[in-house]
Amino acid sequence: MTDKTPFYITTAISYVNGVPHLGHAYESILTDVIARFKRLDGYDVMFLTGTDEHGEKVQQTAEKNNMEAKDFADQNAASFEKMAQTLDISNDDFIRTTQERHYKAAQAIWQKLLDKGDIELGKYAGWYSVREEAYFTEDELTTAEDGEKFTPLGTEVKWVEEASYFFKLSQYTDRLIEYYAANMDAVLPDVRLNEVVSFLKQEGGLKDLSVSRHKSRLTWGIPVPNDGDHVMYVWLDALTNYLTAIGYPDENAATFKKFWPADFHVIGKDITRFHAVYWPAFLMAAGLPLPKHIFAHGFINVGGAKMSKSVGNVLSPDDLVQTYGLDQIRYFLMREVAHGQDGNFSHEQAVQRINADLANGLGNLAQRTLSMIHKNCDARIPAPHEFTEEDEALLHKAYTMIDRVRGEFNAIKINRALEQIWAVVSACDVYIDAQAPWTLKKTDTDRMETVLYVLAESIRCLAIIVQPVTPSSASKILDQLQVKANSREFLHIASNHALGTNIEISKPEGVFPRIVEDVEAA
Repeated sequence: MTDKTPFYITTAISYVNGVPHLGHAYESILTDVIARFKRLDGYDVMFLTGTDEHGEKVQQTAEKNNMEAKDFADQNAASFEKMAQTLDISNDDFIRTTQERHYKAAQAIWQKLLDKGDIELGKYAGWYSVREEAYFTEDELTTAEDGEKFTPLGTEVKWVEEASYFFKLSQYTDRLIEYYAANMDAVLPDVRLNEVVSFLKQEGGLKDLSVSRHKSRLTWGIPVPNDGDHVMYVWLDALTNYLTAIGYPDENAATFKKFWPADFHVIGKDITRFHAVYWPAFLMAAGLPLPKHIFAHGFINVGGAKMSKSVGNVLSPDDLVQTYGLDQIRYFLMREVAHGQDGNFSHEQAVQRINADLANGLGNLAQRTLSMIHKNCDARIPAPHEFTEEDEALLHKAYTMIDRVRGEFNAIKINRALEQIWAVVSACDVYIDAQAPWTLKKTDTDRMETVLYVLAESIRCLAIIVQPVTPSSASKILDQLQVKANSREFLHIASNHALGTNIEISKPEGVFPRIVEDVEAA
């Protein structure tokens, strides 16, 4: 057996000064779905998530809560780890930027940039957003009537002057432009790449980047090597986590050599600049390969409005799972949000989609088929007899669906992949209604058995391929079909007639209960 191809995928590690919400859930589920898909497709997957725990806003929030910053970070990191468990996220590692291994990695990359001459001490004066952990130029800001200035995302800024170490980002303008010209899929979707290139091509090019904070203002951070007066800028610290988790600074570590460069960084669109401008420049300076792809997803609105505590429309993962079911909410988010675009969540949409596609769709197809087998075939998967053109056509759709779905998944077009899968569900519904096995029972039992076998075999393929999105429910369907645990990878989808026959099955139970209309919105 040949070694599996490595595949390294990460989420953007979450800020700890907040409670996990629908947006965090969406990013975690999206990344998890891709990781699960690649594992089932025969890849050796490393899936990383975690929490970004340093910075001024964490320090300030901890102070407001009369807590030490580390205690506050511990408390909030635990809530993100719990979210991962609630959502059945299959991450291989959970990194915290307060871990010793990360201090070691962040300080090592700092030293590497310093030794190269790409970091030097200077003085900074400019407009700073605590919430976004970033400086902004005057022309990037809007000014309110009272003179207050705000970033494009609407957060307020303050004027800051302090001694600071600078990374010579300006020297990487042309190299980054050339890189993206040669790697048009390095940032996805295209609209985000266009934004990055426009930023790189702005008049005057990139400006050098402040990469430290003086301890007179900020103490909560990784100390700058050999300078006790400064801590590292949170973005240089945080982004390095992707290296930390696979063994950096030991570039000869087996995990580092196997998994770097990363295949995908999955991030929110609001932090594209940090990942697609600053991060590749840091890596270039450190002499390290760049990640292959950065995928920037959109925001999830609730009822057409941006989530906001003041509006009262912030949804927690716990409430969503309790109201709709885990696999149901995973499916809804993957089906409703298009490639890299903003999505919308509403109770009405959720109920309609879950009932139509899961309860009345795949769930009903599996339930009615297995119930007929249990009732009419002595509770055993029937052996097929002679196949008709209609039988062969449906089986062909089921066996070849992985070829159509794989390309969509690899491009992170999950909604389109699910459309392809549910086209087979619909084909099964058309087939069962046309063949009417309940009638064949009275007129042609051989034909009935063949029809039910074709349906069961198609359901086997469907259950295998939806495992990344609805892992628990797909497993229950495969269990009911008596499909062995070692026969559930994608390579088994195209194994013609792989479903065992004359195997006894238990009385089937529904896996996607219908949501009744009087359920209250989350």
